Amino acid sequence: MPQLRQLLQEALSRGLPRIEAQMLLLQACGRDPLDRAWLTAHDTDAASPEQESALNQALERRILGEPIAYIVGFKEFFGLRLDITPAVLDPRDDTETLVNWALELISQHRAVQVLDLGTGSGAIALAIQSQRPLAQITATDASPQALSLAQSNAAKHRYPVRFLLADAQLGDASYDIIVSNPPYIAEADPHLAALQHEPALALTSGADGLVAIRSIIAHAADHLEPGGWLLLEHGYNQAAAIQELFATHDYSRATTRLDLAGVPRCTGAQKQL
Repeated sequence: MPQLRQLLQEALSRGLPRIEAQMLLLQACGRDPLDRAWLTAHDTDAASPEQESALNQALERRILGEPIAYIVGFKEFFGLRLDITPAVLDPRDDTETLVNWALELISQHRAVQVLDLGTGSGAIALAIQSQRPLAQITATDASPQALSLAQSNAAKHRYPVRFLLADAQLGDASYDIIVSNPPYIAEADPHLAALQHEPALALTSGADGLVAIRSIIAHAADHLEPGGWLLLEHGYNQAAAIQELFATHDYSRATTRLDLAGVPRCTGAQKQL
């Protein structure tokens, strides 16, 4: 029988980054996929046929482009381990740009009202709640499956986020900050081929990718306090169009932030006082 280190080398030879190969091997061994210290200590252990088969199945899924978060069932985001399923997007590190901007605007000493539109796994809402425990956060999603997963993640971390299905239940509610990572990819974008395992509803938004963003900008002011901020994640080439939309709807102080790679990633603006 092969040793665990031999299975690891086989995974690496198939083009996987070392961290991903280690995670998949650990899962095949019934260990926490992040317990790399255990793998180092046991790398000469003999692998069972069941472990080898489980690893090969996971490797095939990853090689075909399935996000590793779906295979291992979780993703670390902003220091939080979140359960992830194909019902929601695989959270990206670049979304931390949106979270950090929101945190700058939220006082640590006041119960600010925050709305997260299209929460998915709950990543943005829970990241904000983890850093601003006094904030009163509401999160919505159009997918019952996504909302159920977000609620489960919140319960696991014991965060008191309020969840609502879609935005039809907002009523007359008003917020100091609204954040959203909406679908923003154009329906014919060639990059979609690499995202085939993720829910299309959370990815695409019309011919130019701006349908959801137009709707949010047009209606968010009805749920913002005067001076409140709307912060949106978007595609690399959409900042100018979004700033123009903010100007059309009489927001002020429209600003764009860059992500970790220096790419325009979030644009926000303030409701007129």
